Amino acid sequence: MRHRKAGKQLGRNTSHRRAMLRNMVTSLFEHEQIVTTDAKAKVVRPVAEKMITLAKRGDLHARRQALAYMKDKGVIHKLFGDLKDRYLDRQGGYLRIVKKGVRKGDGASVSVIQLLPADESAKSREKKAKRSSAGKKKEEKG
Repeated sequence: MRHRKAGKQLGRNTSHRRAMLRNMVTSLFEHEQIVTTDAKAKVVRPVAEKMITLAKRGDLHARRQALAYMKDKGVIHKLFGDLKDRYLDRQGGYLRIVKKGVRKGDGASVSVIQLLPADESAKSREKKAKRSSAGKKKEEKG
């Protein structure tokens, strides 16, 4: 029984899984998108979003917490500098997982996990505003 054992094991032991997640999160922030299996993408998302939340906090303790997880100082500098400004007004949902298909060799389902661009939040707010104004116009006519 797996009572009180949260999180996916991904067919790896603890140290291998932790090292793999660290490397994937570091690569995600370095390249802003990575291609991986669906299961790994779903496990990486909360860890990466936590790192962005630490960057938004921006104090020394948050920077040291991020450095304890990701060992590349250049990536931490990019996260706390450029990427932090991109998501300051956003309340979460910094990543997008897009299903790509199946891998030819073993048939594993593959996804692309990517950071949302800076103008994505502005576009979504404009769409919501258009929808709400269209709904109000229908109520006024009806």
